[in-house]
Amino acid sequence: MNPSASVEIDAPLATVWRIILATEEYGAWNPFVVRVETPQPPRVGNPIVLHVVWSDGRRSRSPERISALDPPATAADGATTARLSYVYRGWPSRLGLIRGTRHQRLTQRPDGPTTYTTVEEFSGPLVRLAGPGRVADGFRRHAEALRAHAERV
Repeated sequence: MNPSASVEIDAPLATVWRIILATEEYGAWNPFVVRVETPQPPRVGNPIVLHVVWSDGRRSRSPERISALDPPATAADGATTARLSYVYRGWPSRLGLIRGTRHQRLTQRPDGPTTYTTVEEFSGPLVRLAGPGRVADGFRRHAEALRAHAERV
């Protein structure tokens, strides 16, 4: 199972992209990822530690490494896209038990809303212990909060 979430945001892609990259501000609007530790500005190869709050109130810390940072680019068809990805680097990953890569993608067609999509690509023999269902719930809460925040800005 690859947990995912997607929302349409009535805001320009550039605005949503700035919010996603302003990791030091996540605590002000994000109920799932309440704190992020990473050197600024974010760059491919940077470590990134996510402090998450699960729906039951429990907290955990997830060490990651930024693996892709594709700034907004417009294709020939007029669609603009951007992507931020990071790879899980916790001890289960180093032991080959749980591997995960989270992708956050933005797409905006001319004169349309921005679509935010996030997915965690899990693999490994102990993926079920990573709690794909609770990750999906966190992604939904993150996506909805991103929409609300971007539409207010």
